[in-house]
Amino acid sequence: MINGLNGTMKLREPMARHSSWRAGGPADRFYIPANLQDLCDFLCTLDPAEPLLWVGLGSNLLVRDGGFHGTVIAVSGVLGQLEIRADGAITAGAGVSCPKLARFTVSKSLSGAEFLAGIPGTVGGALAMNAGAFGGETWGIVSSAQTVDRSGRLRRRSRAELKPGYRSVDIPEGEWFVSAEFRLVADDSGQGEQRIRELLAQRALTQPLGDASCGSVFRNPPGDSAGRLIDACGLKGLRSGNAVVSDKHANFIINLGGATATDIERLICMVQQRVNQDSGILLEPEVRIVGHE
Repeated sequence: MINGLNGTMKLREPMARHSSWRAGGPADRFYIPANLQDLCDFLCTLDPAEPLLWVGLGSNLLVRDGGFHGTVIAVSGVLGQLEIRADGAITAGAGVSCPKLARFTVSKSLSGAEFLAGIPGTVGGALAMNAGAFGGETWGIVSSAQTVDRSGRLRRRSRAELKPGYRSVDIPEGEWFVSAEFRLVADDSGQGEQRIRELLAQRALTQPLGDASCGSVFRNPPGDSAGRLIDACGLKGLRSGNAVVSDKHANFIINLGGATATDIERLICMVQQRVNQDSGILLEPEVRIVGHE
């Protein structure tokens, strides 16, 4: 505990513990806030130049083996507000997992968020990258979001202000998402749970869910699929150390056990180069790569 704060600070925390790839070097400082107010108070204590990295479930993140020279803020399980208002709007904190939000909306006889059950991350991450699955996108059902800046000031931002795009959102620099308001459609059919089961069954058939991965590594280029392009190059099974391109879905890279962040990043580059060489398309990583080599 830091003087005047209620959260938990860890030093030299291995980020492999906080990444679904199970790889990555240590963070200089790793802060788990007690609640939203504690987070705001903590941000006020930081040097304005301090590098910050916000982490939820670590499903779209690769921290290089040299680690992150700054402060990581962990929100999973902390910013966990999840409630329905009298007008039917859902408010969810950035630390709520996407599958939990999907099931909560279905339990309230609302439809439109079922696709979130297939996103292995938190609301904060889904907001930051406009995460999508099965034809749905996060910002397609968000009306507004609450952000916090380095001074601890909270703001309400409308969807129009943030201009979401494909796997991107134009959030002002120095602000981060702490919650959002979701507007969904009333649904009394009782079929919401069945729709979620069907989506998850489809995901299990096509993705290597039991393996250590980050989910999709590359964004889909316009009019095509990254997985199809990688597969067309015959890259399933391509390895770098203990990192391998999945045989089940070519846009997934698996840590077979003991793969380093360097192994994974090298394999990402190998795939990019081969696809670019064969198709002329340079795949853009969807995963966020940070830290020092």
